[in-house]
Amino acid sequence: MEALKGSPRLMIVSDLDNTMVDHQDPENISLLRFDALWEADYRHDSLLVFSTGRSPTLYKKLRREKPLLTPNITIMSVGTEITYGDSLIPDKGWEEWVNQGWNRGIVVEEASKIPHLKFQAETEQRAHKVSFYIEKTNAPEVIDTLSKRLEECQLDVKIIYSGGIDLDILPKGAGKGQALAYLLKKFNSEGRSPLNTLVCGDSGNDAELFSVADVYGVMVSNAQEELLQWYEENAKGNSRIIHASERCAAGIIQAMKHFNLEPNVSPRDVVGHAQAGPAYFAIGHEIVEFYLISERWRRAEVEDSDDLFQKLKSVIDPNCSLIHPWGVEENLFTSIDVLRKCYGDQKGKRFRIWIDRIHPLKIASDTWLVTFDKWELIEQERRCCITTAVMKAKPDAPNRLLWLHIHETWLDGYGSSVNLCCSI
Repeated sequence: MEALKGSPRLMIVSDLDNTMVDHQDPENISLLRFDALWEADYRHDSLLVFSTGRSPTLYKKLRREKPLLTPNITIMSVGTEITYGDSLIPDKGWEEWVNQGWNRGIVVEEASKIPHLKFQAETEQRAHKVSFYIEKTNAPEVIDTLSKRLEECQLDVKIIYSGGIDLDILPKGAGKGQALAYLLKKFNSEGRSPLNTLVCGDSGNDAELFSVADVYGVMVSNAQEELLQWYEENAKGNSRIIHASERCAAGIIQAMKHFNLEPNVSPRDVVGHAQAGPAYFAIGHEIVEFYLISERWRRAEVEDSDDLFQKLKSVIDPNCSLIHPWGVEENLFTSIDVLRKCYGDQKGKRFRIWIDRIHPLKIASDTWLVTFDKWELIEQERRCCITTAVMKAKPDAPNRLLWLHIHETWLDGYGSSVNLCCSI
């Protein structure tokens, strides 16, 4: 966040399960489309916020399983925890706020007296959240009974039912909506209010997000019954909230188009180079598109042509060096020639490349030092290289940039013992 200058151009606040992440899509196509769009066009001046019911433990598990980008902010445990960056640094002010009037011991004691409630896993029991499973048919009666009991104990709490099975008890001042309102108030006090905010959800615990003032909202096409019912009762006719016709992350991109939040076309939906803006903003495009060509080539999703490789070489300085993560240095032209021979070697296989955390630093009037994470999925193996590149302005190149140097280092825990002949 500190790298942003001024107000974020766009802040997307999205639930994860069945909103950003489509668990019915084993290829993660819609998520990868969003990833490419965000890194190419938004990472440099916007904020990505994940707002999930998952605890930190289950959130980290999902990140190991799916090609999720690194968000600027993570709201976890149904809006009871706010953290920053990849290190999940907690917001102490929010912790103090949700702790007011909260007595976890009494909540657990009273809820334990209701036989229909079954405790969720220990990882999901948090300092300011007590979580249960409950059958859908029993939910209305149990919620009513539990509310009365906790009120008799003079506890000011919030009970959230979502997904047709999850029941969470939180402090009254917590929740996804309150967490977002807290962040917006914080940004406003710093003079950095986002120019536009888009909230995205699919279930009951996302409803509060749509109640925050002055935000756009999208309920993805696969939104659950309890969220659609909330919409009918509370927000029908609100032109700032739509029910998308597409699932999950594809629905988020659809909403960006609907609300004229631009750009809204993913590089994965474009053959060849997309139109980019000034050189600084074109950096994201150049990096995403450069590695997307490699993926498409090896999956045989582009035509086997000399013309494509001549275009690829046109963005590379003839003296550009590539230092592989296993320590070997070679000319990037040599690597490109090797890649030329690998056409279709991953056809029909689970092979994807995605880019995360693009961060450019201008080091001269026409030169940038850029760091980013390059992820690869080959069947069941995930690899990640922390990558540093030097790029220079080149007016006649597709994105007006020229690669001068690339240095890759394995991310701890995501390396490989195999030296890949087709790796760039």
